[in-house]
Amino acid sequence: MKVFVTGVSGQLGHDVMLELKKRGIPAVGSDRSGNSDEFEVIALDITDKENVEKVLTEISPNVIVHCAAWTNVDGAEDEKARPIVEKVNVEGTKNLAEMAKKLDAKMIYISTDYVFNGEGTTPWQPDDKNFAPQNFYGKTKLGGELAVSETLEKYFIVRIAWVFGKNGKNFVDTMLRVGETHPEVRVVDDQIGTPTYCPDLARLLVDMLETEKYGFYHATNSGGYISWADFTKEIFRQAKVDSKVIPVSTLEYEKIAGKTVAKRPSNSRLDKSKLEKNGFVSLPDWKDALSRYLAERNSN
Repeated sequence: MKVFVTGVSGQLGHDVMLELKKRGIPAVGSDRSGNSDEFEVIALDITDKENVEKVLTEISPNVIVHCAAWTNVDGAEDEKARPIVEKVNVEGTKNLAEMAKKLDAKMIYISTDYVFNGEGTTPWQPDDKNFAPQNFYGKTKLGGELAVSETLEKYFIVRIAWVFGKNGKNFVDTMLRVGETHPEVRVVDDQIGTPTYCPDLARLLVDMLETEKYGFYHATNSGGYISWADFTKEIFRQAKVDSKVIPVSTLEYEKIAGKTVAKRPSNSRLDKSKLEKNGFVSLPDWKDALSRYLAERNSN
């Protein structure tokens, strides 16, 4: 088996490469620069169809794990950026899916809860088709899902939320910086979901690619649904940060900090029960994941 991973300079792609290396599975990674001291990485622009075809024909992978994406949610709302966002998240994904079909390779596509309308309180099911993205990023990620599911039969579409890991910017680091310099922090408490720790997700993705249990999945850490304010309280508790968390509504927060450009979902609850039904090991409790992240962060 040989695996091709996109977006290895990002949080998830990096950890997928680490997990593959740990298991002794041959893998080639890609990003825009092609620079890495840890892995075999090549430079690839996924929006360049001819280059994608040339590179993947040469590598001839059995599995493509597609972690690369435009993920700047607010930036995606800019009218000038929209064509680029669509080109990366939709056309780039389609280029990879078409090569997966040509090579008869499996494909894992990383998606998001943003493909849903983000309303209500009922957890979203993996096979729900009630799509109504509330921002442009979500629309393009849904476009990527359709590019994969309409092109391939051998695919895994894995939706995640609230991602954090060591190889990039994340909410945990942001809150720690703010908490260390402010006696109190206002954090929204009416957006509900569950964090996803990249090393735990990477383990699951590699478990998946060794099977043929294709389809749509949701994958965040276990431990129930929480608000961003709940998450912040636990971050401060574990990190021993002496800053008070003041829960506020999204509306209240926007009055204080200014309205965000892209609409955020209030309901990011993802039902993950399909994982265990199909024999996969669920991700550990998010509090445990946070503890491991903070330990790793402090050791560097």
